Amino acid sequence: MQTGKVTPESIQTIMLRIKKLDKFIAKQFGLLFLGTFFICQFILMMQFLWRYIDELIGKGLSMDVLAQFFWYMSLMLVPQALPLAILLSSLITFGNLGESSELTAIKAAGISLMQAFRSLIVIVFIISLGSFYFQNVVGPNANMSFSRLLLSMKQKSPELEIPEGVFYDGIPGCNLYVQKKDLETGKLYGVMIYKMTDSYEDAAIILADSGMLQSTAEKKHLLLTLYSGEWFENMKSQQVVRGAGVPYRRETFVNKKILLDFDSDFNVADASALSNNAKGKSVRQISLDIDSLNHVYDSVGRVFYNDARMRYYSSPGISKADSLRAVKMAATRTFSFDSIYGRLTADRKLSAVDRALGRVRSEMADLDFKGMLTADGDRLIRQHKIEAINKFSVALQCLLFFFIGAPLGAIIRKGGLGVPVIISVLVFIVFFIFDNSGYRMARGGMWTIWFGKTIALAVLTPLAVFFTYKANNDSVVFNVDFYRNFFMKLLGLRIKRAVYRKDVIINDPGYAVDAVELARLNSEIDAYVHEHNLLLAPNVVKVFFKYTPDHVIEDISERLETVIEDLSNTKDKIILGCLNDYPFMAVKSHTRPFERKWMNVAAAVAVPVGLFLYLRMWRFRLRLLRDLKVVRETNDAVIRRIAEINGGK
Repeated sequence: MQTGKVTPESIQTIMLRIKKLDKFIAKQFGLLFLGTFFICQFILMMQFLWRYIDELIGKGLSMDVLAQFFWYMSLMLVPQALPLAILLSSLITFGNLGESSELTAIKAAGISLMQAFRSLIVIVFIISLGSFYFQNVVGPNANMSFSRLLLSMKQKSPELEIPEGVFYDGIPGCNLYVQKKDLETGKLYGVMIYKMTDSYEDAAIILADSGMLQSTAEKKHLLLTLYSGEWFENMKSQQVVRGAGVPYRRETFVNKKILLDFDSDFNVADASALSNNAKGKSVRQISLDIDSLNHVYDSVGRVFYNDARMRYYSSPGISKADSLRAVKMAATRTFSFDSIYGRLTADRKLSAVDRALGRVRSEMADLDFKGMLTADGDRLIRQHKIEAINKFSVALQCLLFFFIGAPLGAIIRKGGLGVPVIISVLVFIVFFIFDNSGYRMARGGMWTIWFGKTIALAVLTPLAVFFTYKANNDSVVFNVDFYRNFFMKLLGLRIKRAVYRKDVIINDPGYAVDAVELARLNSEIDAYVHEHNLLLAPNVVKVFFKYTPDHVIEDISERLETVIEDLSNTKDKIILGCLNDYPFMAVKSHTRPFERKWMNVAAAVAVPVGLFLYLRMWRFRLRLLRDLKVVRETNDAVIRRIAEINGGK
């Protein structure tokens, strides 16, 4: 029989098996990816909607405008939803495979985890390319259309909805108060209007018992019909007729109609105001605009520099040599500015101070204005560079999140929407904190742009490499059972033994041999308890510095477990009940903290750690004493029952 020989038939079989596995995993991932993508897209849209909820409410927008708003919003959020969907779907996919032991079967067939990742790596790489294409082609147009739509919404007048009992200022140039409103007829009662034209001096006050408010056909004006009222108007700034002795005009009317300006139609804003929107441009457009901005603001900087040279070095009557000579004389103290100022008269002193202060204020205002221009240009250039890097970094997030989600799913081996969702949220929160902080620091100029936009990827990439390495080597780094057993062992917690009657018993227990072994264990337990006084505190020197090996309890526990395993084949209920009374004994915790001597010495030197371990070991000694007592009593009960069974035979 030949072993280790690779034949063409075996290679073909393995390749066929991998192809079927690739299709199976790709199908599982694809279905989950579609579902999680729409879930992530919906969550991001709801989060995004809350930012602009004030622009939508009360504007009377039509359904087609709202449909455009949500459509462009969804297109903008697609690149952000793709990495989240990949993270969650890869976690669930390999979590389901691990939970159903399919991942174990894959590895048992000789297929490594990276081979299982192969098909999904290709798919995720294609999604990353699609994400970059989407951001570079579709995203800019969607962002520009969304920005225009949002600007139009902000400029649109609010929908007319007159409240009761409060002044309503939604109509330009008017404050309208309605005491009561009839919803069926639309009639208004107790109407009070403050109408302003140019200023408060020209204000008019209109009072009416009732009225009706209607919109004109072209929706550019409102027609207000008032009944039984009075009109008071201030005439101070108007041309008063000569000979008239009243400064205002008063009019009493039975029926009066007033036309008010109110544009309730929706008009799309001009896109010229959005020319500096970096998110609405492709990589090529951003590169061209950066060159243009650099050229423009370099020209502005040269103009400012030449202006400063002309102002400070070409002042009338003062040359550069004069300035240098004055500085040299001030340094050598051949004259003092204070002495020159002191010889002036009071009026000339005041005039000199006023001129100097005015010059300083003028220069400060000029520098503030120039600084505002240059800061605005620097901000625009940084935004364009940030957006150019962002198109690549968002595409790389797809690959990064896959190499975080897939290995974590293989390690945790928990499917469904429970644990994977929690882990996905935690990973995304960490990524969002670093990415948002880097973006803000890069936008403000505190960090370089490439550093701020890549810090999140730089932080999570080592984690992706670590998780992939651990998953490929079957690590238990995220095994919940491993950590639960570890902490139970550390804190001295243990589970209760559960032995049940077997439905099928192949071999009956050897009662006589087990009874003899249990009696022998009782004598060894008595000898050990007599030799080691477990009630007393352990010797510190022997525990941490001069440890003597003690394997008696370890041997007793191993032999006892063998007897329990043999007696578990019994059909006797009494013996099964006695077997459940046996405790799980800690066989080493009562002797020393660690196996290696240097670790015990280090624990003794670290006083808080050594004190905790010492008290823990003392607690285990006391528990061992109780366990040995229970074991001995249970042994006696089992021996008596075995004697009854053998006597009955």
